[in-house]
Amino acid sequence: MSRVVVLGAGVSGHTAASFLQKWLGKGDEVVVISPQPTYNWIPSNIWVGVGLMPAAKVQFPLAPIYERHDILFKQARAVAIHPEGSADIDSPFVEIEWTLPARAGERESVRYDFLINATGPKLNFEATPGLGPGKNSLSVCTADHAAETAKVLEEKVERMRRGERQRFLVGTGHGSCTCEGAAFEYVVNLEFELRSRGVRDKADIVFVTNEYELGDFGIDGLFLKRGGYVTPSSVFTESLFVERGLDWITRAHVKQVDPGVAHIETLDGEQREVAFDMAMLLPPFSGVGLKAYDRSGAELTDKVFAPNGFLKVDANYDKKPYEQWSASDWPRTYQSPVYPNLFAPGIAFAPPHAISRPRQTAEGRVISPAPPRTGMPSAMMGKAVARSIADMMSGRSDGPTATASMAETGAACVASAGANPFTGTAASITVYPIVPDFQRFPDTGRDPRYTFGEIGLAGHWIKILLHHMFLYKAKMRPGWAMIPE
Repeated sequence: MSRVVVLGAGVSGHTAASFLQKWLGKGDEVVVISPQPTYNWIPSNIWVGVGLMPAAKVQFPLAPIYERHDILFKQARAVAIHPEGSADIDSPFVEIEWTLPARAGERESVRYDFLINATGPKLNFEATPGLGPGKNSLSVCTADHAAETAKVLEEKVERMRRGERQRFLVGTGHGSCTCEGAAFEYVVNLEFELRSRGVRDKADIVFVTNEYELGDFGIDGLFLKRGGYVTPSSVFTESLFVERGLDWITRAHVKQVDPGVAHIETLDGEQREVAFDMAMLLPPFSGVGLKAYDRSGAELTDKVFAPNGFLKVDANYDKKPYEQWSASDWPRTYQSPVYPNLFAPGIAFAPPHAISRPRQTAEGRVISPAPPRTGMPSAMMGKAVARSIADMMSGRSDGPTATASMAETGAACVASAGANPFTGTAASITVYPIVPDFQRFPDTGRDPRYTFGEIGLAGHWIKILLHHMFLYKAKMRPGWAMIPE
């Protein structure tokens, strides 16, 4: 019997585990290790964060799903990888620490034949003093964070109903953040909800972002085909913000968040203070802090992981200027170049470089988006890794057989811009490829036939459909595998 261990049960890890269970032989075992007992459909946290949906509607317990499908689940966090085994254990193994209350703190060594590191990111609130829940700002990164944000929002709405003016600050909480799209989605939903509740006239809304221009989204912007015309995403986004009466600050790093005020530094060196009554600011990401050790017990973390804590895969990590970046730098199989039975799809892999042009202040402060690797791309990576491992375990191949390079695949994003079955809207955007390829598409880096955007009520209905469809798929209900990533 062979065993595949999957670290993490987010979009990428859960997708990989689901397909492995479907494709592997009956004698093989799939083990999922995750510190959380629930699956969270993160894209719908936005709706939780504006009070339109309870947290229970975007998550479900993992254990019953995995038990029903013969996947072994351990509620624990991974601590260290031993890809060569140890003096006491002959085979590779991962060291875990249980988070299940009945076994909290207990350590265990879990052997594997193949390991998928799909741990996702650490939400690095500590990068900005005062940032995050429990401190001076809010978040929608988890269902619990989003529920707390909705509770604070309701209190602010009540204040506005009593005639008090409130200022909302939404965006990225550090110069190196990713997930600008999630911040964009929250701010337009917030504005829509304040209008629908009749208090928009009492609200000032400011969007702060590390993007050089609005609409960068961490992918160097894009050119959208709309109504026969090609429009830069910056124009698309700015037009929407002007229409909604939103102010914005671009090229910004949040240095510190104090009660009621954010201290901001911009790319040109300007220092600003922005007062707020409520702030929803997303954190930067880092790896979760996994260590790696060789058979003798010597640490080899630097050999397996990049300095940011993400696992190095089949990418070109040579340092070179932006002008020399290439689509071919990006990984295709997500296999470790050091240990061929180790893979890292989704956010857990180390990108070779950013996608947006890197920028920094005169003092060297980086203010530029990190590359997004969430949602649809993460699911495609997870499925590709599962296919490769299934083929390698069955003897059909000696190496990976499936690919999901972000430079060779596209993505579709439906960003809610207001949830209402009759007046709601959503921005529907497709992009191909995700990482621009100027060799294939010299003008814009992407294929204009498959890169377009629209905003309207139809997109809102698609967003609702996707919410229910992907939760159905994640629950591995009948026919789940036929639903595309």
